[in-house]
Amino acid sequence: MSFSTIKIIQPVSVTSTKTTARSQEKSLLDPLKLNNNSFLGSTYKLRSISSKSNFPSFIRRSSSISAVSDVVKEKKIKSNAISNLLITKEEGLVLYEDMVLGRAFEDMCAQMYYRGKMFGFVHLYNGQEAVSTGFIKLLKKEDSVVSTYRDHVHALSKGVPAREVMSELFGKATGCCRGQGGSMHMFSKEHNLIGGFAFIGEGIPVATGAAFTSRYKREVLKQADCDYVTCAFFGDGTCNNGQFFECLNMAALWKLPIIFVVENNLWAIGMSHLRSTSDPEIWKKGPAFGMPGIHVDGMDVLKVREVAKEAVDRARRGEGPTLIECETYRLRGHSLADPDELRDPEEKAKYGARDPIKALKKYMFENNLVTEVELKAVEKKIDELIEDAVEFAEASPHPERSQLLENVFADPKGFGIGPDGKYRCEDPKFTQGTAHV
Repeated sequence: MSFSTIKIIQPVSVTSTKTTARSQEKSLLDPLKLNNNSFLGSTYKLRSISSKSNFPSFIRRSSSISAVSDVVKEKKIKSNAISNLLITKEEGLVLYEDMVLGRAFEDMCAQMYYRGKMFGFVHLYNGQEAVSTGFIKLLKKEDSVVSTYRDHVHALSKGVPAREVMSELFGKATGCCRGQGGSMHMFSKEHNLIGGFAFIGEGIPVATGAAFTSRYKREVLKQADCDYVTCAFFGDGTCNNGQFFECLNMAALWKLPIIFVVENNLWAIGMSHLRSTSDPEIWKKGPAFGMPGIHVDGMDVLKVREVAKEAVDRARRGEGPTLIECETYRLRGHSLADPDELRDPEEKAKYGARDPIKALKKYMFENNLVTEVELKAVEKKIDELIEDAVEFAEASPHPERSQLLENVFADPKGFGIGPDGKYRCEDPKFTQGTAHV
């Protein structure tokens, strides 16, 4: 699969090559005639075509297309001559620990699900850790994150304790939503995780509202120190929904401090991305609304991090939103109920070989940032943390029956609370039938 050879990203003469380019594009995007010899974004192009962008010159629109490797080279040239590394040892260990935590947590979720400890649908994040870590570890605690139904790792990256996330998956009262959210609805007011959303696209308007709140506080309420940004995560399938386009428009119109992060893992459940959209290059939809559209290799945490830095800084400066397409891949099925029989085994093997955790580990070894002993210590720490989270979740109590109607009705005198001031569900006869109410 390859976007890299699509001719429309190069300057062309519309009158002389229009027909040819269109016919070439059609054949290239035919799912039955794909070039399987390269990664979908094999050129790792970091592309922005917004003339209003304040991104550095190496990712602004020009007649030539810059690749992420070129970005890295320019960063090195501008950096201190003593060191041209993309990260320090301390930063590398933070990134590695967060990615290993996400992977180990999800692997344990699979075990617990098949043992009957979790119910409903559970969607794992294995393979996409570079995106969550690359963006969220750059954020402040006050910054907001809006997720999808694949939200466990976003919650962990944002700082929600593993105990609370695991307990929520177990449906226990000690979970981050007291057992009422489950796998697809993680929420933490304390950590500004505004929620996981089960239906695709429904989180984007919420994220846009959070970004509007940040600008309102700064400009209307005169809270000068309010420079908080919002990251909205969603998948490639969501980009065909109306909310996506409407919110891009509003965010650009009002210059909201938001980053729209597309986790393009190439599959919307069992639908290939190339079969479901007229233009598979999602990043190009940003410039159509007047914001930078960026494409990056989402299997490399360092490349994701470089792009994320620019977008977050730009949002904090009040220069508006950015759309970033991260090409990634989930190493498991759509959910734990998915036998994952639709994807080609060769495709899965190819992306599995590009494991983002192994790639970071290799980079740190090659640049003498860490030792095997140090990484083993991190892995041991995470193993103990996950075991503790499971033990805590299993020992935690189930929610009280009185919780049933909490956070459901806005009116405290409504259906949820009886004349005596108590929740109706506390009545022993409550479950005998409510049709008469």
